[in-house]
Amino acid sequence: MGFKCGIVGLPNVGKSTLFNALTASKNAEAANFPFCTIDPNIGIVDVVDKRLDQLSELSKSKKKIYTNITFVDIAGLVKGASKGEGLGNKFLSHIREVDAIIHLVRCFESEKITHVNSEINPLNDLDTINTEIKLSDIDTIQKKLEKSKKKLLKNTEIEILERNLDQLNQGNEVVVENEIEKKFLSTIGLLSIKPKIIVCNIDERNLTKGNKFTENVKSKYLNDKIVIICADIEDQIMGLNKDEREIFMKEVGLKKTGLNQLIKEGYDLLGLDTFFTSGPEESRAWTIKKNTLAPDAAGVIHSDFEKNFIRAEAVSCEDFIRYGSAEKCKENGKLRIEGKDYVVKDGDVLYFRVNS
Repeated sequence: MGFKCGIVGLPNVGKSTLFNALTASKNAEAANFPFCTIDPNIGIVDVVDKRLDQLSELSKSKKKIYTNITFVDIAGLVKGASKGEGLGNKFLSHIREVDAIIHLVRCFESEKITHVNSEINPLNDLDTINTEIKLSDIDTIQKKLEKSKKKLLKNTEIEILERNLDQLNQGNEVVVENEIEKKFLSTIGLLSIKPKIIVCNIDERNLTKGNKFTENVKSKYLNDKIVIICADIEDQIMGLNKDEREIFMKEVGLKKTGLNQLIKEGYDLLGLDTFFTSGPEESRAWTIKKNTLAPDAAGVIHSDFEKNFIRAEAVSCEDFIRYGSAEKCKENGKLRIEGKDYVVKDGDVLYFRVNS
């Protein structure tokens, strides 16, 4: 399953540099002028998991397959995007295709890199992005409530749209009262309900301690996930081998790469877990939503597994690694037989029994 993250922000805040670093590629052009990224660049990154490495080694697997995360470098946004300014319509349509949004803001000063608004103010940048997203949602809702389309809606759906249109017109956030509303608003393409992570792109000198710009963001966005990185440093890290990387990270005071921070926050934000399958042919990680039932987890592997599910043989990853195999876990009473009502836990190693 994995998940897809869109990197958004005003022009020249470091989106393409961050994308190149996260995906260890040079696909995204980084230049000192607006809109050097027009069509979105897409990079798929393995979510490296030490647990899978150990499982693969113990099972002597021929193949090891990590789950992955897709990053999308989306064209820079400017004020008026909801009305088509800059690359507005393209920008907004690309956001609709992602699961979560990385709001990248510039938190460093540099005479070499111009800012589209001629001043460094991450709060204003975030306001611009959020305002354009809200204006786009107002337009989306208004179109849905047009007479010709209104007839296709249920009364409850009309109430949801009218309530949120009123909220947005007052400058407030969309209010989602339950999962049914969330699903409905997602299907019509509302952008402001998408989960977001605010990423502050800072200079190397202030990376470990932050600066006045990052403090301003933290003080205003208390309930949001905020990650502080230096895109240039991340780009340098990804160009090093494992040993060089560890030495360099110690020198600059980094415990985790920006990629690892974003993966952790992304999984938490979207409520995701990982389960494993492991055997001589293949050890593999699979991404699921938290509280997924065993048949649904089986369906992530193949739809027939869900339809023909009988039971799951489950071992915790810790027990599998401790005892060395599923067979040894069974001998020591650590292998469980679980039915259709079993809620899969993060780190479970599963073998599904299905009707053939």
